[in-house]
Amino acid sequence: MSTAFISHPDTLLHVMDGSHPESPARITAIKNAVMASSLKDQLLFADAPSATKKDLRRVHSTAYVDYIFGVAPKAGLVRLDGDTSMGPMSLEATLKATGAVIHAADLVMQGKVNNAFCCIRPPGHHAGRANSAGFCIFNHVAAGVAYVLEKYKLKRVAIIDFDVHHGDGTEDIFKDNANVILCSTFQHPFYPHKGAESASDHMLNAPLPAKSNGKSFRKVFERLFRPALEAFKPEIIFISAGFDAHANDPLADLALTKKDYVWITEFIQHIAKKHANNRIVSSLEGGYHLSSLAEVAVAHIETLSSSYD
Repeated sequence: MSTAFISHPDTLLHVMDGSHPESPARITAIKNAVMASSLKDQLLFADAPSATKKDLRRVHSTAYVDYIFGVAPKAGLVRLDGDTSMGPMSLEATLKATGAVIHAADLVMQGKVNNAFCCIRPPGHHAGRANSAGFCIFNHVAAGVAYVLEKYKLKRVAIIDFDVHHGDGTEDIFKDNANVILCSTFQHPFYPHKGAESASDHMLNAPLPAKSNGKSFRKVFERLFRPALEAFKPEIIFISAGFDAHANDPLADLALTKKDYVWITEFIQHIAKKHANNRIVSSLEGGYHLSSLAEVAVAHIETLSSSYD
């Protein structure tokens, strides 16, 4: 089996309020679509372990990690910022989400699978070194990247973030780390109102205006990201897989389609095959139109699990 599917029932237990778009239904929609497809017989299914404080402290400050553990409520909701709250099971959910990415990294680095998709929530890419933001408590992809840098002594790790919002938390964590390259597309101007002016030689940001379609999206990858990734020669690629740039998504205004998500997955596979021994870890970020989320997530996973020949 070339692809692992990693999740955990605890991801369904994080609830910010009854009407919030970042809801447990997102996970259910993806899982139901996977089980209704031929993928159910092709994937290695695994439950995520919980991340440890050590895992979190590689990318978050000790004070912030201790604060989140201390503020986690036994009942009711605690608001962390204007967009992010924690309920009684939120800590367990976010620990499983980070643990999923770390477990995926182990499976991929140890050659047990070529790649993995982490079906998790809450998302993570807005969480910075010492802050929550944008529905995110801990930064799961960042934790996975820091883990492989330390455990497997890697020198070149790539992150590709195609969520509709800039991965500002990931940039905050790795902006001074030349062992990590971040390639991020995002709608601009738009939340989190960052990224357009903070690019560097290894933090590559590509703001796209509202209504941009797949043609504009693909052009960025071919003209800006491909040359940088080819020169960098990543040893593994992590994906912040946000599907909220889809044309149907209610929270944004880009116009990607299923074909674009298949294309970007194939693009990443090509780079991974050439430089990274096929190693890819993909982690769910945004995506809030449930039927479209399920459709494009399944297309993404199907493409990951397809032949590299």
